[in-house]
Amino acid sequence: MTTEVQWSELQRDPKGVAALADQGDVLVRRRDGAALLLVREDRTRSAAAGSVTAARALRNVLAHLPPDIVTVALLEEFPWADVLPQEDQLQFARDFVRAFQASAELGHWSVLEQAVTEWRSTAAVHADPELRTALSGPLGDDFGEVPTPVNH
Repeated sequence: MTTEVQWSELQRDPKGVAALADQGDVLVRRRDGAALLLVREDRTRSAAAGSVTAARALRNVLAHLPPDIVTVALLEEFPWADVLPQEDQLQFARDFVRAFQASAELGHWSVLEQAVTEWRSTAAVHADPELRTALSGPLGDDFGEVPTPVNH
C-alpha cells in the first residue's frame, strides 16, 4: 500500500512520515517538482534480490524450452512483435531475456525498457512497407564527411 503525503507534511512531521514508511511506501508530492517515493531500504533490497532470482530462473527455464515456445509466449505479451520476420522474433526473444537479466542484476530496469522500445521501433518499420523500403535501400546522396563526435 502506498500512502501519499505533501512535502510540507514531511517537513513538518518527519517522524510521522517515517512511521508511515514503516507500514508501506510513501509518495511525497511536491508542487515544484516530481513526486518522491520514500521506501524502506530493506524492502528495496528484498525486491532487488527477488528480481535477480526471477531473472536467473527465467533464463534457466527459457534455456530448456524450444526457442519457438519462448517466442510464442513473448508474442502473446507483445503482439506488435508479430510483424517482425521470424529470425527477428527469435532475436527479440533472446534480447528480451538478456535485457531482463541485466536489468535485474544492475537494478536498472531502463535496460529492459530500452530493449523493448528498440524492438517496438523495429516492428513499426516492418509494419510500414514504404518506410522499410526507404530505410533498407541505398542512399541516393552523399551527405559528406561525418564529423567527429564531441565528448561531453
